[in-house]
Amino acid sequence: MDKYYLGIEIGGTKLQLVVGDDSGEILRRERYEVDRNAAAEGIRDQIENSIRELMREYRFMAAGVGFGGPINRKTTTISTSYHIEGWADFELSDWLESLLRCPIFADNDANTAALGEFRQGAGVGYEIIFYVTLGSGIGGGLVNNGKIFHGAVPGESEIGHLLLDRQGTTLESVASGWAVDAKIRALIAQNPESLLAQLAGGATGGEARFLVPALEQSDPLAQQILQETAEAIAFGLSHVVHLMHPEIIILGGGLSLMGESLCQAVEASLSNYIMEAFKPGPRVALAQLGEDAVPIGAMTLARRRLNNHEFE
Repeated sequence: MDKYYLGIEIGGTKLQLVVGDDSGEILRRERYEVDRNAAAEGIRDQIENSIRELMREYRFMAAGVGFGGPINRKTTTISTSYHIEGWADFELSDWLESLLRCPIFADNDANTAALGEFRQGAGVGYEIIFYVTLGSGIGGGLVNNGKIFHGAVPGESEIGHLLLDRQGTTLESVASGWAVDAKIRALIAQNPESLLAQLAGGATGGEARFLVPALEQSDPLAQQILQETAEAIAFGLSHVVHLMHPEIIILGGGLSLMGESLCQAVEASLSNYIMEAFKPGPRVALAQLGEDAVPIGAMTLARRRLNNHEFE
């Protein structure tokens, strides 16, 4: 009998489900935009409808979930979501088990993404990797010799909440996708003749997607935003280097779609903030799994945990 596994990503802007087999190969993908106004109940409706459709074709051995926020990995009770209302204290596994009739394993989305990149992406061949997701929020995950690093419940590696100053500025408040969108809106209002302003037009969300074409045409405003964002990310990552000293740092999430320009700027800036003994610092690379990192990692988590391997 074929063995199928389900990987689910529950984020602040998107919902993804992937079906894979025992080798980890993806057989099917489902992707949905999240309606924040519909809150957690709306996302659960999307998940239920998708699962019902998938179960017409597949019988799952286990399912894994990467959730965008702190979660008690032992009870799979969600602590909170910083972006979507209605998730606090929700018992995720009980609900999913009632739908799927199989074991459920859940973790923070950045942790599952780190595991996915370690197994099948940019982290292959490294022992200690740190993954940072630059999406609607910013999260982090550390994999050490094949195992997700876990602190005390309900979470760890929350790099987005690192303070950049004593006034309360967090990394997430200046370098997340939503923060960069807001910065672009403010700057193009002040520079309406800029190329970036022309490209963004009347957009009222997701303005960061216009940075790549603006950078390709050497727009000064886009270059300013790139450098300021890279500096903030690098400063936050310097704390990771000093505490964990990973061999490689992997940039994922929607903002990483800025590509090598962001990667190179972060790597160059990082060396300015780390101690001399650690220079030139870890390699900085783009996630190879792209949007698949979280659900592939979640699926990997489920498959390995079900079969009593050491991955956790």
